[in-house]
Amino acid sequence: MILPGTGRGTGEAGGGALPQKAPPEVYAARRLRKAMTLPEVLLWQRLRGKTSGIKFRRQHPIGPYVVDFFAGEAKLVIEIDGASHDARQDYDAARSAYLTNKGLRILRVAAADVLRDPDGAAASIAALAALPLHQPAAGPPPRAGEDQE
Repeated sequence: MILPGTGRGTGEAGGGALPQKAPPEVYAARRLRKAMTLPEVLLWQRLRGKTSGIKFRRQHPIGPYVVDFFAGEAKLVIEIDGASHDARQDYDAARSAYLTNKGLRILRVAAADVLRDPDGAAASIAALAALPLHQPAAGPPPRAGEDQE
């Protein structure tokens, strides 16, 4: 028996399948987008909408972590460091190692710098995001561990 409104054979969308449950990082990102700090809001107002030619995402999940801002094309993570980061240095170090191993660059910006000059902070971030990760004329990038000799 087909129940009314289940989508089976009624021409309704959905097909009656159970909804997919999002990973916990997605829920955390949604919650963080609603509770952004003042420096994050000021920076987001300046980075959003590809005004700098680069698309930024706010409170973006990457693996088990949620980063403040992310420019996918530039493989750049922007973290706004405020007072809360002082108390969780071990967590930040583990997160930075994870993101670096994924091939991402991380830029940490002090919240005080964003509050003092949000336009300047946004311009600096956009300029860094516009730089390519690798300049072909410089040759191939070093293999893991070669640059530490």
